[in-house]
Amino acid sequence: MKKKMDARSITTMALLIALMVTLSRVLGIETQFLKVSFTFVPEIIMGMLFGPLWSGIGAVVADFVGMALLPKAPFFIGFTLNAFLEGAIYGYFFYKKEITWKNSIQSVLVVNVLINLILTPLWLAIMYSVPLNSWIIWAPRLIKAVIWIPVQSIMTYFLGSVLPYKRWVSHFKAHSHS
Repeated sequence: MKKKMDARSITTMALLIALMVTLSRVLGIETQFLKVSFTFVPEIIMGMLFGPLWSGIGAVVADFVGMALLPKAPFFIGFTLNAFLEGAIYGYFFYKKEITWKNSIQSVLVVNVLINLILTPLWLAIMYSVPLNSWIIWAPRLIKAVIWIPVQSIMTYFLGSVLPYKRWVSHFKAHSHS
């Protein structure tokens, strides 16, 4: 799965990374144990256009840039792994694919279960020396999951219905072959 990154692709990726940093670090709501943001929107677009590998790399770059410019917590490599996985998951579910109810719900469930309910609690427990079974980690996380999974699934599906995905892909193909 080689995809050549031309100037247009790099510029588009950079704009999506900047949008991710803004949505996460400026407009996101973050406490020590919980974060809510709409970073998934540019990540989905990145996944649609660039696939799992490049979307994962773009998410890692966004994580590093966000930490360098606007750190809100100490750097922890586990969250960088989360960023890569989240970008890769959206790339897997949406690269060269239409956004349907099925892949909207599946992508949101995979991200929320793997990253928000398995890996992030593990990283928080390690980072802050809090027992993994602590209510401090789980109470806000479970409440967020119950509310956020349906909201994010609906927003993801809606995003797929309003984005001119086919036009973008054909536009990228036309310019990458010229």
